[in-house]
Amino acid sequence: MKTGPSPQWLKITEMPRVAWMIDGMLEAAEEVYGSLQQAREKPHVMDDLAINRVYEVHGSQLEDLWLYEEQLRRFEKEMTSADQGKEIDRLTAQLVKLRGVLAASLKLADEIREGTLNRIMEMDDGQLAIEVMQGKRKPPV
Repeated sequence: MKTGPSPQWLKITEMPRVAWMIDGMLEAAEEVYGSLQQAREKPHVMDDLAINRVYEVHGSQLEDLWLYEEQLRRFEKEMTSADQGKEIDRLTAQLVKLRGVLAASLKLADEIREGTLNRIMEMDDGQLAIEVMQGKRKPPV
C-alpha cells in the first residue's frame, strides 16, 4: 500500500465510472499479456524499454488494486438495489482476474527479459553462436 494523500472515495452513483476503469484495465492487461505470450517464443523481438514499461505499468496497477477493492467495499455499504449488488460482485471478480493477469504478465516479463534484443546485442558473437548451437537459445530470426 502506498503512502501519500488520502484517496477521495466515490459515492455509489459513480459505480459506472469505476466499472469502466476496472474493465478497461483488465482489457488492456489481457492485451499486453497476449503480446508477451507471443513474444515468449521469440524474446529477441522485445527490447528492455518494452519490458521495463510492463514492469512500470503492471507493477503500479498491481500495487493500486487495493484502492479499487476498498472502493467496492464502500459501494457495498451504500448499495440500495440487487442490481448494484450484482455489479459489485462482477467488479470484484474482475479485480481478482486483473490481479492474476498483472502478476502473470510480470512473471512472463521476467522470463522474456533474459532474451531481449538488448541481451542479444550485449553478447559476443561467438558466445551467441555457441548458445544457439547448444540449443540454449533459439536463433534470432
